[in-house]
Amino acid sequence: MPDTPRHSPRFFGAVVKKFILLQLLFLGLFAYIFGSLFQQDVHTHNLKVAFVDHDGGAIGAAVRQAYSSLQGDNFPTLVEKPASDFPLAEDLKSAVCRIDYWAALHIQPGASSRLHDVLLDTRGAYNRHDALAFIWNEARYSTVVGPAIVSNIAALSAAARIAYSTANGTGQVQSLISNSHADIALSALANPWELASVNIQPTKQGSRAIYNTIAIILVIIQDFFFLSIMNGLHQSFHVYSEIHPVRIVAFRNLFSLSYCLVGSLCVTASIWAFRSGWAVDGTQFALTWATLWLFGHINFQTFDVFTIWLPHPYVLLSLISWIIVNVTSTILPFELSPAVYRVGYVLPAHETYQVLIDVWSSVCNPQLHHALPVLFAWEVVMSVLSAVGVCRRIRGAARAEREEQTSFDERLDAAMAERQKHEPLKNDEGDRGGLGSV
Repeated sequence: MPDTPRHSPRFFGAVVKKFILLQLLFLGLFAYIFGSLFQQDVHTHNLKVAFVDHDGGAIGAAVRQAYSSLQGDNFPTLVEKPASDFPLAEDLKSAVCRIDYWAALHIQPGASSRLHDVLLDTRGAYNRHDALAFIWNEARYSTVVGPAIVSNIAALSAAARIAYSTANGTGQVQSLISNSHADIALSALANPWELASVNIQPTKQGSRAIYNTIAIILVIIQDFFFLSIMNGLHQSFHVYSEIHPVRIVAFRNLFSLSYCLVGSLCVTASIWAFRSGWAVDGTQFALTWATLWLFGHINFQTFDVFTIWLPHPYVLLSLISWIIVNVTSTILPFELSPAVYRVGYVLPAHETYQVLIDVWSSVCNPQLHHALPVLFAWEVVMSVLSAVGVCRRIRGAARAEREEQTSFDERLDAAMAERQKHEPLKNDEGDRGGLGSV
């Protein structure tokens, strides 16, 4: 049986240390991302929906009665505003576009009287879509806004229909049947209105589900791989020991900006290629490209800083941590997550997604006043730290070359000493051989 290596206790100690570190890291990352999604339904009340009654009749009363029965943590908060604040439907659309509210529900002027007239047989036609309408922006967290907003408002409309029919016609069924237009009246009683939807930016394509998840991850990963290749080539060709630091910084910025430019173009082109009828134009394509370009370069510079200042074994750990905390900041709107996750406001992925929503919905997510400063702050700070890190890399390369030269000199000296030690023996053997021949 072979002997136990001298360093086996240290080896096993290092393995156990890394084992525990990795388990704790991934446990923390799982807890972080799952915690952001934990019981998101009970945070639905944080989503505000404006309600304006331009009618002032029975339909508004039915909506209020329905909301009183549905109100709770799992239902959006209905904020009733006076009609004087929003005299027109366009005013409500502007409020939703300014993200003052996630959606707006309003009753058309005269809706109750028109419905009352058809029940009394004073008119023969009735438009169910001209009563209750809501305004929303599907481009804003499209995978969330459907179940959290649209489904709940539809449920509110259905409950309000029942409340209206119960209070305004159930006891008059016999008289309704005697009307000359009984079929129209009974149909209106059974289904008083159809909820009309005004969608600022329809976003129904299947690929929308990954815009704020896998697409973000791939942008981050592609920048990390290119950085790894760049660093390897710099070392292989001894760039740090042969080129002036200013030229190195300029070279790295030139190639990283070029790579991120092409990479962001590929991502944007993929989104557009699979947009499936999504109503976005060339200007939005260019703005999406520019936004992803900035985001990609921020990630490149950030990883460059990680590789400079962190010990090598921890670089990959920083990569996965960076990915998880950034993606967590984009999965859900902060209204549906615990308050602690609002730390994501300082992360580039969150601010990038806010800019993209604003671009895709034609300036209907006005958060550029804080999103762009955060992104440019990341770009400036990381670029400065990366440039300073070049000097650290140069010192490290010089130290490595000195150590390599020292090691080579030591091996050469040892070889020369060994050779000199054997040369006298050869000389002695040669002398003895010469005497024997004589």
